[in-house]
Amino acid sequence: MANYFDLKGQVAIVTGCSTGLGVQMAKALANQGANIVAIARRQELIDAVAKEIKDTYGVETLALRCDITDTNRVNEVIDEVLKKFGRIDIVINNAGTGAVAPAEDITDEQFNGEMNVDLAGTFKVARAAAKKAMIPAKYGRIINIASMYGLVGNKIAGSAPYHAAKGGVVNLTRALAAEWGKYNITVNSICPGYFYTPLTKETLDSDFFQQNAKTMIPMERYGNEGELDSAAIFLASKASSYVTGVNLPVDGGYTAM
Repeated sequence: MANYFDLKGQVAIVTGCSTGLGVQMAKALANQGANIVAIARRQELIDAVAKEIKDTYGVETLALRCDITDTNRVNEVIDEVLKKFGRIDIVINNAGTGAVAPAEDITDEQFNGEMNVDLAGTFKVARAAAKKAMIPAKYGRIINIASMYGLVGNKIAGSAPYHAAKGGVVNLTRALAAEWGKYNITVNSICPGYFYTPLTKETLDSDFFQQNAKTMIPMERYGNEGELDSAAIFLASKASSYVTGVNLPVDGGYTAM
């Protein structure tokens, strides 16, 4: 019986792979057999992640420190991955940041910083991987982690630069899908809602946010660890070969209302 989600022997780059959802998705792909390249700015954290994944899942791993706003370093990293593995099949653009303040108080530095990381950084990684590996191979799976806040606004926590950057990622996804489809490269995004991670647990468990979940989310709860994994596996696999340019909300129905 075919395993439609088998990733054995494939090479997956995951940015922002030091904590939280990036690590969860890297483990999910490794569980399907993919070799993992963990990318983030803190070497000690990605070293630990790479070791844990290799020890647990028996796949090959590589931990490379990279600031995705640095074009030269992004290109170097792609070259290092190709030198070790000879291929790049999957990229999950997960690295991001988030400035929270009323829009009228957001500084130019906050706005530009958000754009540089969430939008320009995502493009730089996708561009380098496509040009150096995927277009020559005539195969690739690029998954951009946008946000439900790339699709809608919010009244809970002012974060206009984040909304703008993630909205940019949503349409960047469509643009790259349109251009690179002829190379058998699919480009999709996942738009997560609120998810429990070590950094968000205390906030999401507060009375205010628990009430917000019951009001704003049809499923009346936040996302649990692992509930993003199946979307990532599907979009990374050959099972999604005719799916491109899609922005998939995984948000408990938040954007349905």
